[in-house]
Amino acid sequence: QVQLVESGGGLVQAGGSLRLSCAASGSIFRFNAMGWYRQAPEKQRELVAVIIGLGGTHYPDSVKGRFTISRDNAKNTLYLQMNTLKPEDTAVYYCHVEGSGFWGQGTQVTVSS
Repeated sequence: QVQLVESGGGLVQAGGSLRLSCAASGSIFRFNAMGWYRQAPEKQRELVAVIIGLGGTHYPDSVKGRFTISRDNAKNTLYLQMNTLKPEDTAVYYCHVEGSGFWGQGTQVTVSS
């Protein structure tokens, strides 16, 4: 069992940046893949970024070039650097251990125009 706690969300103007963190209660070194997802009101949860193994990453076109996922195994923490934010990035952001039922509680990101 592992607990995931996201932080770093907030209100930011369009064009601004935020850095989300996801702290795990135990070692994340054992998890091959971890990801960030988001869910906007009345929309399905969608993948934002995934990091696999030693650093392979994947992003959907909607965030490619603006978001960067990273992990610090020594600190048991997953990160999401979000730059050039847009109003359509507004959502609750969740971290997830791929292939498991482990999800964080989410952190709200609101981008004003």
